[in-house]
Amino acid sequence: MPPVSAIRKPVGASDLPRPGSRGGLLFAVCLAQFMVILDVSIVNVALPSIRDGLHFSTIDLQWVVNAYTIAFAGFLMLGGRLADLLGRRRVFLTGTALFALSSLVCALADSRGLLIGARTLQGFAGAIVSPATLSIITSSFAEGRERNRGLAMWGAMGALGASSGALLGGILTQLIGWPAIFVINVPIGAVVILLGLRAIPAASAVQGPRHFDFSGAALVTGGLLALTFGIVRTNAAGWGSAQAILPLAAGLALIAGFLVVEARFSPAPLVPLSIFRLRNLRAANLVVLLLYAGIFPQWFFLTLYFQQVLHYTAIEAGLGFLPMTLSIFAGSTLAPRIVSRFGARRVITVGMLAAGTGGLLLTGVSPGGSYFSAVVAGAVVGALGMGFSLVPATISAMEGVSSRESGLASGLLNTSRLMGGALGLAVLSTIADAQAKGAVGVGAGQAMTDGFGVAFAIAAALCFAGAVLAGSLLRPGSSGGRAQQPVAEAESAKQAGERELLAA
Repeated sequence: MPPVSAIRKPVGASDLPRPGSRGGLLFAVCLAQFMVILDVSIVNVALPSIRDGLHFSTIDLQWVVNAYTIAFAGFLMLGGRLADLLGRRRVFLTGTALFALSSLVCALADSRGLLIGARTLQGFAGAIVSPATLSIITSSFAEGRERNRGLAMWGAMGALGASSGALLGGILTQLIGWPAIFVINVPIGAVVILLGLRAIPAASAVQGPRHFDFSGAALVTGGLLALTFGIVRTNAAGWGSAQAILPLAAGLALIAGFLVVEARFSPAPLVPLSIFRLRNLRAANLVVLLLYAGIFPQWFFLTLYFQQVLHYTAIEAGLGFLPMTLSIFAGSTLAPRIVSRFGARRVITVGMLAAGTGGLLLTGVSPGGSYFSAVVAGAVVGALGMGFSLVPATISAMEGVSSRESGLASGLLNTSRLMGGALGLAVLSTIADAQAKGAVGVGAGQAMTDGFGVAFAIAAALCFAGAVLAGSLLRPGSSGGRAQQPVAEAESAKQAGERELLAA
């Protein structure tokens, strides 16, 4: 019979980092999240330089962004499951190394095909890294205040990466050249790997036989790839075109097939559908999808407004996003303290209302407007709302999720973020373009800003809808750690008791 200490050893204790290494662990995974989210937005300001340097056409240029987005969204669920099955540390470090390598290839690319191919590989690597970062945090910190602080930093760094991309991209492109926006990932990746080797525990893989759901992985990855491809094609071809309808229909069919396989045929599902019994996880994913559908397109339109209407340089356009970056970081940092006092549901609801109000304030953009009169108020209010919404939604989504499914849950959340942003951008840019083309008797600048105004109003409506869902669907007592999931706790206690009996 083993000693009592062996029986009472906490499940997964070997995975927990030493107290002295937790700071390094948190910094490593948050820096990695910043890096992969940064690459979604950092290329926007550099696109004109990339077009001139590699002689892209206007139609082909979109694939510098979309190749990354499609691969990222398509492989997120697969990346989350790999982290659970193969070990979070191993998957995290391998994905980071692949991301840094593919970034270097992007910087050295001397042809359009090579750059687009390297961007696709970047997106695949990002889909491996991002779920692992959240999974490492949730499995390394106890649920409650400690984990909430880690999730707050993770959310803040991800939001910081999304909002600071224009600023960093503008500075690097204008001062050094467009390859610098990719080269920057190489030293960041090296720092992440060195810290990860020291601070992240090695013993985090599933013990015993590892069953991998190949059919489920193929269906969900193919479905997400097809859906994302169809969404981004609407920008160029329109929603009614066969180029958009066919991949969208194929994506929905593949997702339906995936759900059937997971529910009825797979002995070890890639996505156990039972995870959706967690009420807060379902609600939080819906809220995050609406948040990114409303906020992410606003940054795209503001980039165009700065450079094409106000005629800012790349650096000036990047600096225009600085108040938003600081506001998101401030909101994300303060959110856990407010959640512990008022509960996640109230904080998310107020945050989404603020995000919607920011969108309404931005509807006043015009060719005769200025940065301070037309942009600052709406941008800052919306950014604060995002900070106060994203972190509590992340806390709620991961609440009560078992350690063995943390990679899966984080993959779901990241998929909601990226698909929300892609869907919102496709829909709102199509609406804005149609509004601009339908304007009669006005100048090009006025027509463009008229389209932006309509898009900002719809973005605000999406955020308000998220506030309604948060207020009605999230569990009232949720505070991101104080309120636990009773079913998950009972199941964990039952499993722990069974393990002790077996050990005896």
